[in-house]
Amino acid sequence: MMATRRYLPLLAGLAVALLALVAGGGAGKAGEGVRSTIAPVPAKGRGDKCVADTSFMRRYHMSVLSHQRDDTVHDGIRTKQFSLKECIDCHQVKGADGRAVTVEDPKHFCRTCHDYAAVSVDCFECHASRPGEPTKTGRAPPARGSSEAAALAHYLSRSQSR
Repeated sequence: MMATRRYLPLLAGLAVALLALVAGGGAGKAGEGVRSTIAPVPAKGRGDKCVADTSFMRRYHMSVLSHQRDDTVHDGIRTKQFSLKECIDCHQVKGADGRAVTVEDPKHFCRTCHDYAAVSVDCFECHASRPGEPTKTGRAPPARGSSEAAALAHYLSRSQSR
């Protein structure tokens, strides 16, 4: 009991320091584990304009990509307007070697905002993250909460009902 009392001021000091660090946002530069308050500025695409208004794409790109995926995978409809490959081709960011960087590089177009928002980019588990590379051959993981057999059964029942 006496030993515990001896450490109370030290523990209290550590707690106050931790609270001050959290409340003050910490010290350091952006990219050193401290989130910057400045909004990210992604690289500009190489075309004259995007396939849709910039504010629309910033807000709804994931929905657009999901619908494109469903049209392509389930219905065989392939268009260039919202194709992930076309996005990667247009929004590539060059590295020091002059080649487009991969998603492992924090300068990658997608990572610019996704890192800031603390949102993972899982597209590139199966797709190439820079132009000119072959599409990865890895398969997508099964949906959460379902087995592969259940996912396959669902797909087969959906395709038979058409």
